[in-house]
Amino acid sequence: MQSLRELYKIGRGPSSSHTMGPERAAKDFLRRLGDAESYRATLYGSLALTGKGHLTDRAIIDVFEGAGKKVEVIFDPSDKPLEHPNTMELSALGPDGGVIRSVTYLSVGGGSVCAVGEPILEAAETYPFHTFAEIMDYCASKNMPLEQVVFEFEDANIKDFLLEVWHSMKHTIHAGLIAEGKLPGSLKVDRKAKILFETTPNEEEPEEREKRQLCAFAFATSEENASGGTVVTAPTCGASGVLPAVLFYLSSKHGFSENKIVSALAVAGLIGVTVKQNASVSGAEAGCQAEIGTATSMAAAAVSCFFSNDASQIEYAAEIALEHQLGLTCDPICGYVQIPCIERNAVAAMRALESAELAKILSGTRKISFDLIVKTMYETGKDINARYRETSEGGLAALYRVS
Repeated sequence: MQSLRELYKIGRGPSSSHTMGPERAAKDFLRRLGDAESYRATLYGSLALTGKGHLTDRAIIDVFEGAGKKVEVIFDPSDKPLEHPNTMELSALGPDGGVIRSVTYLSVGGGSVCAVGEPILEAAETYPFHTFAEIMDYCASKNMPLEQVVFEFEDANIKDFLLEVWHSMKHTIHAGLIAEGKLPGSLKVDRKAKILFETTPNEEEPEEREKRQLCAFAFATSEENASGGTVVTAPTCGASGVLPAVLFYLSSKHGFSENKIVSALAVAGLIGVTVKQNASVSGAEAGCQAEIGTATSMAAAAVSCFFSNDASQIEYAAEIALEHQLGLTCDPICGYVQIPCIERNAVAAMRALESAELAKILSGTRKISFDLIVKTMYETGKDINARYRETSEGGLAALYRVS
């Protein structure tokens, strides 16, 4: 399994696979062939169909222009067979416009990228495990909590890295809570985080106020993401509002220490890398169940860790959270990570809390393992029609008409 550094990436939105990934590929290509006359980037599959709304072209152009190079970005929406729905070809061109060399990149989700036939960039294997069951068995044999696996196998600076992740998450929430106006793009969506956070009727019950705050935190991060602001992939940009909202809400309510938050991020990270190892966190490959579903699992596991639940309860919380997101489609209107994405983050944050609560009570009765639900999610994702896998050709994206 990969390092948590490959799961939690701090970068700009609105999409890890459509913005961060192509940006990373462009930088890698320039390292390989940085002395060409000019360049061409051809986007296929989901990158071609929703790349405009996801600012894919802007991310690529910024890399090349930053290096003093010219690049042409071509969107090719043809239905040619692809190894992955997020495929792009980068070409170095000579003085006559002829191709010197081309490399095909796959943006496999969460900002991770690989050139065809090569390993994922900067993603060395960190953990000697392939399943969550193996992690559980290892912890049982060592009589240690789940988070200790992270501190044992990652480098010596992993706690500092996770603190950096937490501070970045908090900064994004604070920025989102004070921002006003409309989100970029033709949908003209109003920012709602500030309204949610500040609107608290006197007659409202404390529990209702807390739910509203939790949703405000999820909206804050998701709206910053939709604006191209800085977020942490958890596991993706499109699902980046769930885990930070839950962490911020519970730490504010209970005064959890930063050490406790680091442990919760570590446990959530083990859930995320397990999904990346055995399935996908790419909406283009497996639908939104791969993004929001995984984010909900990560957040549910973090909640269980906060309250010192045992490993079995943590696993069950993650399993419940993902099981009840199975079949969730990815149908962003106009290709923007706005509708239904932003609200979906808030709903998922609430579901994470509920999943952890159920797991604490019922873990001794469960029948389904987390590994089984991950496998089920991936197979379900493969069966979802491509129209509902981040192409904006089905669902809300097809039926909604911009007024």
